Amino acid sequence: MLENFWFNVEYGINHLLDINAYDHVLFLIVLTVPYMFKDWKRVFLLVSMFTLGHTLSLVLASYDVVRINANIVEFLIPITILIVALFNVFTSGKGAQKEKVGVLFLSTLFFGLIHGLGFAREFKMLLGDSDSKLLLLLEFALGIEIAQLIIVLVVLLIGYIVQTIFRFSKRDWIMVISAIVVGLVIPMILHSDFLKSI
Repeated sequence: MLENFWFNVEYGINHLLDINAYDHVLFLIVLTVPYMFKDWKRVFLLVSMFTLGHTLSLVLASYDVVRINANIVEFLIPITILIVALFNVFTSGKGAQKEKVGVLFLSTLFFGLIHGLGFAREFKMLLGDSDSKLLLLLEFALGIEIAQLIIVLVVLLIGYIVQTIFRFSKRDWIMVISAIVVGLVIPMILHSDFLKSI
């Protein structure tokens, strides 16, 4: 039983940290990059909204309540990353990330819903013909959450090092990382099967 539990959790961790499926990692990077360790509560809340979103859509997709063409999902995921990265570029140094829980949190929840549909296909492969769908789903989601926290901690740590030791300004750090991510996601959008099929 414990062996199965760890296998499913590990499956979730590995899925998120898979180098070939780095879109979720990019989203977490642009979500976290405007913050420092002192903002940990806010970051934790944002990541929790993202988790809530993708766990919800994972449940809906697993029980066939929602069915969306995989190509559309693969197209929408980099769009969500692009939106957050551009938001960072246009608001860096303006304190927009300090605003009350509002648009940023609701949009993170919505983007989580989209990313969850991306996880759903992977989860169905893990599920196979298992009966304990909900338990499996929670274990898989826990693995994803652990991987997310690892990524967030790494981003905060690098941000801390870059801004304290290398004396990068916070604004430059946000701009550089967000611009790199924009450069990475635009080809993902342009080469998506959805655009090719139009």
